[in-house]
Amino acid sequence: MNTSPPQEGKMFIFTAPSGAGKTTIVHYLLDRYDFLDFSISATTRPPRAHEVDGVDYYFMDAATFKDKADKGEFVEWEEVYENQFYGTLYSELERIWSIGKHVVFDIDVRGATNLKKQFGVRCMSVFIRPPSQEILFQRLKDRNTETQTSLEKRLAKAKQELTYENNFDIVLVNDLLEVTLIEAEHIVETFVYGMPIIET
Repeated sequence: MNTSPPQEGKMFIFTAPSGAGKTTIVHYLLDRYDFLDFSISATTRPPRAHEVDGVDYYFMDAATFKDKADKGEFVEWEEVYENQFYGTLYSELERIWSIGKHVVFDIDVRGATNLKKQFGVRCMSVFIRPPSQEILFQRLKDRNTETQTSLEKRLAKAKQELTYENNFDIVLVNDLLEVTLIEAEHIVETFVYGMPIIET
C-alpha cells in the first residue's frame, strides 16, 4: 500500500479535552469550506445512539483493530481509555487527498501530538482551550451522556490533557463561540491561502 500522500494535501488538527467544543468548531468549518474533508477515526468503543458507522467513526471490535495495527494500517493509534482504542487509518488520508481536499482531524491530544510529529509543517495543529477548567468540567457534567464512572474518567483525563496546549501551533480559547468560529476561519484561510479571504 502506498502511504506517501500527494504533496499538495494539507492537514488541520483540532484537539482539546472533551467538552472544550472542538467538534462544534470542526463541524462549522466543514460546512463552511468545501475544500475540507473530515478524517473519520476508527474506534473500538460502541456507537452512541446518534452515531453512524462510516460517518462519525469506523466502529470495529478490538481484535480487528489490533490486527490492522499489527499490519501497519494506522498512521497513529492510541489506547485512550482501558481497552478502548482510537486510530487514523492511512486509507482515510488517501481517500481525502485523492479527491484534492485538505484533511481535518477532531482528535485527542496524544493522537494529535503524534500526527504533528509525523507531518510537521504540512499540518496546522490547533488546541481548543476552554475559558477555565471549571467551565470545562461543568460542560462535561451537563452533557448527561456518561455514567458516573465514565464521567470521572473523562474529568481526570481532561485535567491532564489541559497540560498539552504548548505542544501545538495555535491555542484557540473557546469562550464566545461566535468569536471562536471567526478565529478558526482565519486559521484555515491563512494556512491554505497565505491570507484570510475577504468577502465582498
